[in-house]
Amino acid sequence: MTKSANPHLGSSFESWLDEKGIREDVTAAAIKSVISEQLAEAMKEKGLTKARMAKLMNTSRTQVDRLLDPTNGSATLETLLRAAKIVGRDLRVELV
Repeated sequence: MTKSANPHLGSSFESWLDEKGIREDVTAAAIKSVISEQLAEAMKEKGLTKARMAKLMNTSRTQVDRLLDPTNGSATLETLLRAAKIVGRDLRVELV
């Protein structure tokens, strides 16, 4: 009995994403999801509702909904920075 060789053996998830041409999209979606989750948790810790967060950010509740939606990538860096400041956090962005 012989085993068939696995053509994917030794390849990385990153190389698979590169092969499919989706690495940048997947990375961006993962980052947005983590930031959304962290903001929601920080809001909960501070007892902030979406309506109160919107008021503090001088924006609409709809905008806060988009900000907290892990599948919505339309948040600007400025919006993320304002939201982080309101919940008492820093937003760090770096190029590696």
